Amino acid sequence: TLLEGLEDVEEIELSGPPPAQDDPLRVRGLDHLVLTVADAEETVVFYERVLGMRGVVFGEGRRALEFGRQKINLHEAGREFEPKAARPVAGSADLCFVVEAEPEAILEHLRSCGVEIVGGPVEKTGALGPMISIYTRDPDGNLIELSKYEEA
Repeated sequence: TLLEGLEDVEEIELSGPPPAQDDPLRVRGLDHLVLTVADAEETVVFYERVLGMRGVVFGEGRRALEFGRQKINLHEAGREFEPKAARPVAGSADLCFVVEAEPEAILEHLRSCGVEIVGGPVEKTGALGPMISIYTRDPDGNLIELSKYEEA
């Protein structure tokens, strides 16, 4: 289960029983999220160069970043698509990406890209258990956490 091996973790609180398997609104995963940015092209360049994501164009010229089976749609501040968040602001996100690289390789890569390291490596607890995280920021100042799960 999610909590196996985490007996010493004090920061997890359960708010109730998990949803029933037949619950019609049971969330199964995250398909995409929307990131409000100052400059979509600058954002695409950063995420491709630093994080290995793939910039794509879809619909009527909309921009997105693809990675794994997910994507991040990009809205430029002041030119958002409807419907949109109530108060879209560039630089207000805090995103955690799971990576395969070891922490030293992550640090080396970020340094080689000329990207400032904000913090880490530090031990954290992710959705699936203990992980090591390193923090940086994208061009809008969004906090980017790069995490590798500790081996079982």
